[in-house]
Formats: sequence, structure tokens, C-alpha cells
Amino acid sequence: MEISEKQKYDFRRELEKLESYQGRGTELISLYVPAGKLISDVANYLRDEQSQSSNIKSSSTRKNVQAAISSILSRLKSYRMVAPEHGVAFFVGTVPKSGDQTMMVQHVIEPPEPITTFLYRCDATFYLDPLKEMLQDKEVYGLLVLDRKEATIGFLKGKTIQAVKNMQSLVPSKHRMGGQSSLRFERLIEIAANEYFKDVAEACNSIFLGVKELKGILVGGPGSTKDFFVKEGYLHYELQKKIVDTFDTGYTDEYGLRELVEKAKDRLKDLDIMKQKALVERFMSEVRKNEGLAAYGFQEVRSALENGAVATLLISEGMKKVEKEFTCPSCGNVFVEIQDDELKPASCPKCGSPANLNSERDVVDELFETAEKVGTEVQLISADSEEGKMLLNAFGGVAAILRYRARQ
Repeated sequence: MEISEKQKYDFRRELEKLESYQGRGTELISLYVPAGKLISDVANYLRDEQSQSSNIKSSSTRKNVQAAISSILSRLKSYRMVAPEHGVAFFVGTVPKSGDQTMMVQHVIEPPEPITTFLYRCDATFYLDPLKEMLQDKEVYGLLVLDRKEATIGFLKGKTIQAVKNMQSLVPSKHRMGGQSSLRFERLIEIAANEYFKDVAEACNSIFLGVKELKGILVGGPGSTKDFFVKEGYLHYELQKKIVDTFDTGYTDEYGLRELVEKAKDRLKDLDIMKQKALVERFMSEVRKNEGLAAYGFQEVRSALENGAVATLLISEGMKKVEKEFTCPSCGNVFVEIQDDELKPASCPKCGSPANLNSERDVVDELFETAEKVGTEVQLISADSEEGKMLLNAFGGVAAILRYRARQ
């Protein structure tokens, strides 16, 4: 199942939080439990680890590791006999707070994709690689490598290459006949090649058509055969429109599929970037117009969103803003501020006294929820691209392409 933009954002923020923790010793525990794993087996494994931890020389590290394991054992009781549908990951340990103080952090994640391997690790940082991989795009691309002798058809699904069908041709090789026999034989070769290309196209149509998540098709092979196949339009017209490009490969077997993906990786990377670039450029073109269909700045965008005026909401992945509510203990004034995602003191705008924090909420979560209610498309924009940096630095990380401009 593809992860939604909202899931990506929330998941990324939680991983960023986990990544920020640094233990004083090897006392941060990462535990990955795959779907269907018996909870009793996991508990037995942890009790064994708890017993082994008594050999840790440092008394503070030993105490913290044993406390973390006890915490996970306690949390395991909330699960039934086996781990949930996608498995579950526990991240528990003691981290420095301020001065000599420490605090225990406890995160339990039921990921959007299945955990495949049981893993226990105790280190100075949490082990997050399996979860980070889930954030990678999982688009599906059709793969075809061919020449006049052979063709192989497959899929690229995320990082997985899957060969589906290999076809050998009956097209005759070159010959040494002369005269009219030569011309006749050439015609027979071309007829056989044409039938072979039709068979390859029919196989592609059967395999690729109906795959709703198919984002594009990559075609490869040695020489000019691949270009001829594409140019002559052998594929179904719906598939023909999805051809990304052709690439030179030395092989036309399963290895050729891998070679094709390697040759096309920069082109594939550009596709998402180009989509984001087009959206930001469209937004900028509206900004330049007098009374154009664009909004930026948190308050203006939120207002347009609540009114249902936003067609596409653009949010920078680098945006980390929190809406915080404060109460002034001196005059009782309650006020709200938008701050960066870190602990900052606030002063009462009425009397200037230090204020107490009541509650806080992630600004982006609020925008996602409102967008879902009014049917607005949300697009996260990478902060690594030039357009993403501009969106973050010049427009505060949030902007909108409007359906219409609301009356003031």
C-alpha cells in the first residue's frame, strides 16, 4: 500500500525525533517485531537479554538497559498472541536531559509497511534504517529490454526488480545469399522481425495494461532496435504515452533489466523533482500576476484552505512549525503563537510577563486535516531542490494554488 503524503510527513517527523536522541552509552534499544511473530517468543528473547545485561560493567548503563527492556516487556502486554498486521517497532532508552539529568524516551511505531525481520539492537543511537526505507518512493515502472534475438519484460517496484517474461525470437540471422534470393530473404527477415515485435508488444500489453499504479515504462537494449520498436508504435497507445525514454544496455535478459534500471536512475530521480518543480513554477506564475490565484504565509493559506478556495497545497518537507497556546499567570491573557518546533519562552503581548505553555499542535498536521475535509490536494516539496529551498526560505514553507480568489 502506498504511503499518503500525510503519513509520509508524520512518519518522517517521528523518525527525525528518534534520530535526534543520543545516549551516553550503548543503552538505546531498537526492537523490530515482524507481523505474525509470537509475542511470547519476543518476551522470552527480551528476558534472556535482560539476564545477559547483568554482565554490563557500567552500573548506569546496566540499570538503563534493564529499565528499557522492562518497559518494552510491559508494553508487549497490550498486544495479543501475535504482532499486528505490519509488525511493530519499539524504541526505548535513557537520554541526557540537562546537566546531569536524564529521561527515558519510549516510542512504539506500527509502520505503514510490513517489518520483515526480527531485530534487536542496543546502541548509543536508535537503529532506523528499516523505517527510513519505507519513506522511499514505491512507484511502479514497466521494464522492457529487447533486440532482434531476445526480449525480457519486468517491473521496477520501489527498489525491487521483478522479471516477468523472457521471449526468444525466430528472426533469422544475417545471410550470404546474393541476387534475388538475397532480396527475398531480406523481406522474410523483416516479416519475421515485424511478427516478433508484435508478439513482444502483445506480451507487454497483457502484462502492463490494467496496472493502475504504473507510472511509466523504460525501454532498453543494444543498438537501434529499441528505438525502432518505440518509434513504430507497436505498444498499445495507452502504454505508448507512458514511455519515459530509451536507454542503451548491453544485455536483453534479466541482467539487462538491472542494467536498464541503473542507466535510468538519474532520469527516474528527475521525474518527481520535475513534478514538484512544475507545481512551484505554477505557483510563482500566479504570484507574479495581479490578483493571481496564489496564497502564501500560514495565516493567509489557512484562511483560504478553510474557505475551500485551495486547489493544491504546497508544503515544504523542511517546515517545522508548531502552534502553541500560552496563558499569562500575571494578567490571565490567553494567546497563541506560531513557533519553530523547539522549546522557546513566550512573553505576554499585554503585560510582557513570561507566559506558561498550555498546549501545542503541529501546524502541518492541522493543514493536512483541513485539506482532507475540503478535498484539497497536498504536495510535499523536497527541501533539497532549488524550488523547495525557495518555498521554505521565501514563503515560510507553505503556499497554495487557488481554485478562486476569495472576496475580502
